[in-house]
Amino acid sequence: MLITHVLDRGTLTVKVLHGLDITNRAAVAFQIEALVATHRPDQVVLELPAGEPGPATLSAMARTQRMCRSLDIAFTVTGAPVRTQEAGSQAPERLATGARRDR
Repeated sequence: MLITHVLDRGTLTVKVLHGLDITNRAAVAFQIEALVATHRPDQVVLELPAGEPGPATLSAMARTQRMCRSLDIAFTVTGAPVRTQEAGSQAPERLATGARRDR
């Protein structure tokens, strides 16, 4: 299984379960297109897996974004948080602008 989805109050949330490669990128994009065609949501939220997305994952995201734009559907991308803090260490200080300052 490459993706899961939930439809709630007009929002289709699609979760990519793991990083994609060139062999499954098109399949995921096609599955998302089929979900959008079936459910006709007002908004699509694409949740990417933790870590830095690879080129195939970004390609599927871009294809989904173009499709949503052409259908006038709101599109949002989110990502799972990455656990990089060791036990006992403090999180980086957040600045007012949203940037980070590592200590």
